Amino acid sequence: MRLALKRLGLLSERDEATLTPLTGGIASDIWKVALPHQTVCIKRALHRLKVEADWFVPVERNLYEWQYYEIAETAAPGAAPRLLARDNEAYLFVMEYLEPRDYPLWKHQLRDGLTDADFAAQVGRRLATIHSYTAAHRDIADMFPTDAIFYASRMESYLEATARMHPDLEERLFALIHTTMHTRHALVHGDVSPKNILNGPRGPVLLDAECAFYGDPAFDLAFCLNHLLLKCLWTPSSSQGLLKCYDTLAASYLALVDWEPSAEIEARTASLLPGLFLARIDGKSKVEYVTSEEQRSLVRQAAKPLLTHPVDLVADVAAEWQRTLGE
Repeated sequence: MRLALKRLGLLSERDEATLTPLTGGIASDIWKVALPHQTVCIKRALHRLKVEADWFVPVERNLYEWQYYEIAETAAPGAAPRLLARDNEAYLFVMEYLEPRDYPLWKHQLRDGLTDADFAAQVGRRLATIHSYTAAHRDIADMFPTDAIFYASRMESYLEATARMHPDLEERLFALIHTTMHTRHALVHGDVSPKNILNGPRGPVLLDAECAFYGDPAFDLAFCLNHLLLKCLWTPSSSQGLLKCYDTLAASYLALVDWEPSAEIEARTASLLPGLFLARIDGKSKVEYVTSEEQRSLVRQAAKPLLTHPVDLVADVAAEWQRTLGE
C-alpha cells in the first residue's frame, strides 16, 4: 500500500503514513491512511472473497467501481466519495476518507433503532436519480462490459447458489436470473445495502460499487429493500420503523421512474425480492445477523410462496413478511 501511495505521488520517500485496516467488507482490502497533510482511504480488490464458500470474482471490478463513482457524482452531486488517484495495474484506488462522526453508516443507525423514513426516502430518490441519468445512454453502457463480473458477484453467488439448495425453486430462480441479465435500462450499482450507504451532510453517499453493471435498475431497488425486511430479524423492536423505511424508499424511488412505466419496474422488483430474501440465508453470502434456524425458517416461509406465486407490488411482499412475523 505504501508503494502504491508513492507511485501515485501521494507519499514521498521521506514522509510517514499510518495505515489502519477497515473492517466490514468481504471483497477488498480497505485501509484508512493518515498522510502528513490529509487522511485518505485506499481500496484494493481481492480475487477470492472473504467468505466460507469458494467465491472468486475478477479484480477488474475495481476499475469499474471508479467509473461508477464518477458517473454517480455527476448525476447526483454528493452521491459518491471524492476520488483522488488510481493504479489500474494494481487494481486499487485512493479516495477521500469520510469521518464516521460526520458520515454515519446507515446500517449502524438501523441497528441502533434509528429508522429515519425521511433518510430512506432520500436513498430512494438518489438511486432513482442515478438510474434516470444513465438510462438509455449507450456510451455509459459501453463503459461497463461487466456482465461476467455481475453474474459471478450476484447471480451465481445469490440466486444460482440458492437454486442448488432448493431444486424445487430452480426454474423460478433461473427465470429471475434471465430477466435480470437481459433487461438493460440503466447503470446498476449492484450492492445498494445499508452497509454501503453513509448518511452524509449532503444526503446518502453510496460506497462499494464493485458490481457495477449496465442492466436492470430493479436489482438495486430490490437489493436495498431486501435488507430492510431482513433487519426486522436483527432488531425486532424496530420492525415497524424498518417497514416504514421500506415503504417510503420504494415510493420515493418509483415516483421518479421516467425511463419505463413505473408499474413494470415495480413488478420486476417484487418478483426479484423473495429470491434475494432467500439467497441471504441459503446462498453464498449469508447475512451475519440471521443466526438461528428459527429465523431462517421464517425467511423461507415468507419467500417460497412469493417465488412460486409472484406478486406485482412491493407492498405485497412486505405484507407477506408481516404476516409471517405475526405482526
